[in-house]
Amino acid sequence: MTNNKIYKMSFSKVYPLLIVKAEKKGRTRDEIDEITCWLTGYSKKQVADYLVNDIAYGDFFLNAPGPNPNRKMITGKICGVRVEEIEDPLMQEIRYLDKLVDELAKGKSIEKILRK
Repeated sequence: MTNNKIYKMSFSKVYPLLIVKAEKKGRTRDEIDEITCWLTGYSKKQVADYLVNDIAYGDFFLNAPGPNPNRKMITGKICGVRVEEIEDPLMQEIRYLDKLVDELAKGKSIEKILRK
């Protein structure tokens, strides 16, 4: 099964959904930005630029300037699948962000989320 649909989705459509999910649980956009920047190596400005000058969601992760080596410490289930067992590297990167946002929405501290 290919995941071309999610890879081709617009970053500017998906990212605001992550923000809404967090805000519904009392968290902030700044926290989502911090998590995203930690995971990918993008700056906050670069993330903001991609919301205006759109990029495909898959390309956002493929072009990440500095994926955090500690992202491999992210474990657990997202959508019923263990993130550490996802074989497709691009899908695993996408699901890492999903997992971090879930942890944030569930009340985990930023320090724990960022594996500090």
